[in-house]
Amino acid sequence: MKQLAVKKKGPIAFQGARGAFSEEATRKLAGANVAVLPCERFEELFLSLKSGRASGAVVPIENTLAGSVHENYDHLVNYEFPIVAETSVRIIHNLIAPKGVTFSKIKRAFSHPVALNQCLDFFARNPQIERIPFYDTAGSVKMIMEEGLTDAAAIASSVAAQIYGARILRRSIESDRRNFTRFFLLRRPADARRSLPAARNAQWKTSLVFSTRNIPGALFRALSAFALRDLNLTKIESRPLRGKPWEYLFYVDFLGRVDTPNAQNALRHLGELADFLRVLGCYPKGA
Repeated sequence: MKQLAVKKKGPIAFQGARGAFSEEATRKLAGANVAVLPCERFEELFLSLKSGRASGAVVPIENTLAGSVHENYDHLVNYEFPIVAETSVRIIHNLIAPKGVTFSKIKRAFSHPVALNQCLDFFARNPQIERIPFYDTAGSVKMIMEEGLTDAAAIASSVAAQIYGARILRRSIESDRRNFTRFFLLRRPADARRSLPAARNAQWKTSLVFSTRNIPGALFRALSAFALRDLNLTKIESRPLRGKPWEYLFYVDFLGRVDTPNAQNALRHLGELADFLRVLGCYPKGA
């Protein structure tokens, strides 16, 4: 009997080298054994999804300490890939060095600028260590291992230390332990869920973006579309509207499914007021 070929799903793209926090988010969202496609830049993620090299993309959207990842908000508008899931990852920064290198030898620490800024208390206690920005946390571990540096360390996840055969010299050196990053899983429209399954115990969240005319009270009237339907806004973010100086796009998250009557009424109301409106995704609320 002739067997039908099973089409294998492509990898999930994320920004950073293997062992990045984005890879941890990818495995939480798409499964522990999912194939992954590391990318150096955020836009490379979106291009990989657009070209079909990847079947999905995981992007960080905000951090509890550093705030929003503005570049990815812009990409959500420029590349129309729906959000299908979200998760949060606890960010634990570790000082990592090649095996045999002791803490007393460390003169430099490489990592992503955001990670370096989240470890300022550690650097204040150890002024002999110079902070050196690098494009990625896990990528900095990969670099110091490949170059065999004996006076340098990297700041990254414990998984990165395992992947590249390095040693953790100091664990959890971040200044604030309440450090979480929120991630979205994006799919191509044809691959996104065509209908929303019945919500059982999970809460649902809807993300959208809109713009209004620059007139008094315009934003107040737009947001009233949600207040009048008792829809709880969990996030609002403004970004410059290209081509229209001093005008803005507003990104909004609210609790609820997009297909419920109150959400549909709110979107119709908002549509009457907005110059531009797009739903970016409806997905189960992450833990």
